[in-house]
Amino acid sequence: MSSEVQTREFAIDDYDAAMEVWKKVEGLDVAEGDDRETVRRFLKQNRGLSRVAFIGSTIIGAVLCGQDGRRGYIYHLAVDPAHQGRGLGRRLTNECLSGLKQARLKRVNILVAKNNPDGREFWKRCGWEDLGGAAAMGRDI
Repeated sequence: MSSEVQTREFAIDDYDAAMEVWKKVEGLDVAEGDDRETVRRFLKQNRGLSRVAFIGSTIIGAVLCGQDGRRGYIYHLAVDPAHQGRGLGRRLTNECLSGLKQARLKRVNILVAKNNPDGREFWKRCGWEDLGGAAAMGRDI
C-alpha cells in the first residue's frame, strides 16, 4: 500500500469510514443530522465541496462543506489521530475553501465546540477568528 495521502470528493460510499474517523477525534460531536440519509442529501446539494483524504483504500480524514448561496460552511473536519500533525486538516480545509471560492462566496463559517480546545486552537492557527458578537443557537424541528 502506498503511503502517499491523496484527496478527493466525499462520496456517500465514504460515509461509514468517515464516521469512524469522526468518532476517533476528541471534541467532534456526531449528532442528529449526521445520519447517512441526511449526509447523502447534503452531498447531493453541495456537489464537489466535501472532501476525504485517504492512503490506499483507507480514509484517514474527512470534512463536510456546503453553502447556501450567501455563506459557506465547514462541518466535521477530522483527521485520524494517527495521521494528525502533517498538515492534512489544513489541506482538506484549503480544498474546501477553493471550492467555495469557485462558487464566488466571500465568507465561510464554522462551529467549534467550546469544550474542544484542540479544535479551537487548530482553527485559530489556520487564520479563523472568534465571532465575539455571535452565539451559536439551534432548535429541533
